[in-house]
Amino acid sequence: MSKLRVGVVYGGRSGEHEVSLISAQSVMDALDQNKYTIIPMKIRRDGRWEGPSIQADPAGNPNLDVVFPVLHGPYGEDGTIQGLLEMANLPYVGAGVAASAAAMDKVLMRRLFAQTGLPLLPWDTFLHYEWQEGAAEIKARLARDLGFPMFVKPANLGSSVGISKVKSVAELDAAVELALAYDRKVVVEQGLIGAREVECSVLGHNKPQASVPGEIVPAHEFYDYQAKYHNEDSRLIIPAPLDEKQVEQIQDLAVRAFQAVDCSGMGRVDFFLDQQGKVFVNEINTIPGFTQISMYPKLWEHSGLPYSRLLDRLIEIALEKHRERQMLRTNIS
Repeated sequence: MSKLRVGVVYGGRSGEHEVSLISAQSVMDALDQNKYTIIPMKIRRDGRWEGPSIQADPAGNPNLDVVFPVLHGPYGEDGTIQGLLEMANLPYVGAGVAASAAAMDKVLMRRLFAQTGLPLLPWDTFLHYEWQEGAAEIKARLARDLGFPMFVKPANLGSSVGISKVKSVAELDAAVELALAYDRKVVVEQGLIGAREVECSVLGHNKPQASVPGEIVPAHEFYDYQAKYHNEDSRLIIPAPLDEKQVEQIQDLAVRAFQAVDCSGMGRVDFFLDQQGKVFVNEINTIPGFTQISMYPKLWEHSGLPYSRLLDRLIEIALEKHRERQMLRTNIS
């Protein structure tokens, strides 16, 4: 049987370009070369592509059998590349256009979570022009409604880029300006003192399943970019030290969060636990970090699904989803 041609798309224009390079190299190293012909497709920071085209050849035959996007953040995890692949009628790994866009935007994501009844910490949001016209009013509202500490984030980014932990009103201006350097929309979340950070991986399409949860003990005050990728003192505890009831609750909430945004393929759902053990959903990542030491593959490894087999399953789901879509009518005649 001929090998599947897998296009691995990576790099991209977002602030997570470097993370994408690391994740993609791990994916390409782990893909079974007896099953797949691996075709690297790098997107440079300026948006130019290096590698073959995703379009069909002159005879109408596709150059690729399936695409594995390993693009974190805007212009890759937000539905843009997914829309391009839909237009080209190519199977691809991961969430579709709508799920990717909704999960990337932390405001839309929280609104969907709230509608589904998932437990969330208090939060607020505002746009760039609103900050310019009424910063004083916004700061007063945040202090009144959320209190300190709070976390200020760009609404559309990941890997903790542009995030600040704010402990007083005096720190808000710098935190908001940093977030606005990456996005026109800011989301602000109430901070928990002494919170535990727990993550759970979800895999599947119509009947998604959750992995064992894992806990992050960050080297810094919170799990920021440096703590994730450059400080070896951050620790991942797998499985997380939780009782059976907490594990079941987190797995159930992880699947519900996955379904709330109509996700497919993969998703890593992040949680906070307060000092009394109450669980809050933080966010879902539709293209989580994919290095050998990233939480998403490590959680599945501890759940009995090794890294290379996880990649096989994600490609299988992509092909299943594509076959399902091909059965839909595209005309009304």
